Amino acid sequence: MVTLTHIASVPSEVRNAFLFFSVLEFAVGILVNAFIFLVNFRDLVRRQPLSHCDLVLLSLSLTRLVLHGLLFLKAIQLTHFQRIRDPLSFSYQTIIVLWMIVHQAGLWLTTCLSLLYCSKIVRFSHAFLLRAASWISRKIPQMLLGAVVLSCVCTLLCLWNFFSGSRFSAVTRLLTNNSTELNLNIAKLSFFHSFLFCSLASIPSFLLFLVSSGMLVFSLGRHMRMMRAETRGSRDPSLEAHTRALRSLVSFFCLYVLSLSAALVSVPLLTLWHSKVGVMVCIGIMAACPSGHAVILISGNAKLRRAMDTILLWAKSSFRVRMDHKADPRTPDLC
Repeated sequence: MVTLTHIASVPSEVRNAFLFFSVLEFAVGILVNAFIFLVNFRDLVRRQPLSHCDLVLLSLSLTRLVLHGLLFLKAIQLTHFQRIRDPLSFSYQTIIVLWMIVHQAGLWLTTCLSLLYCSKIVRFSHAFLLRAASWISRKIPQMLLGAVVLSCVCTLLCLWNFFSGSRFSAVTRLLTNNSTELNLNIAKLSFFHSFLFCSLASIPSFLLFLVSSGMLVFSLGRHMRMMRAETRGSRDPSLEAHTRALRSLVSFFCLYVLSLSAALVSVPLLTLWHSKVGVMVCIGIMAACPSGHAVILISGNAKLRRAMDTILLWAKSSFRVRMDHKADPRTPDLC
């Protein structure tokens, strides 16, 4: 007789702690990415000119908002609606595939940001590279449109692959309705195929990202050698631009690899090893990575830093006024 391996039940304390941290990560992720989006969207509404970097950050923050929403839905699905006998429910598979698609769109946008940094900061000597850098710096809006089109094409391919695999799984279930274990194995194989297909679709954008980031690293090394030879002062605008760009790109590379690794590990944890706690840890890592990169983007962007300083100054002054009013209740209200 065939027996099913059940998913180990999670203690209520662990589930409540996971929900608390999920809500916290969701709130932080929404706040930092909504801040980036609203600061740039305000300038767009006021018809103020947006730089190419601001345009990329506007698009990237929008995808991150959708990403955090999907991860929060995934956390709710895992804790409240995940059935023991059906670890790969259709709704759970759909959320994971949609997360992969949005994650891939974010990678394309970050690749555009990396190419923009490379074209603006790196000093090329070859004529072809000079023309390519000039073309990239002028064609960022068209590149963003191309990234959206490529993301849509990848989305259609991933959804077609996913739904065709789900339809095949459903037909097989009808034909073999007496073999529950076989049905589960077919569903797992179908989902693994869709997950791998979506992961492989991000290889071209990831390679472009690595090439442009590698050019920045090479340019920084060459610039450091020139500084030693010319014995310049400690403050150098070009060095600071290299450092800010590389801080953003290297942090994205580390966080992207960490997030993708957590997503890849979460699938066998749920389907093969039946560990909900392990999946919870993976979801926490996946939610923390885009928030961490958004904070780094804010710290490396002068416009966003000024907006953040303005908000903090306003909050500090409002808090001080309230404290003064409590200390001296005789102070009359202004309205």
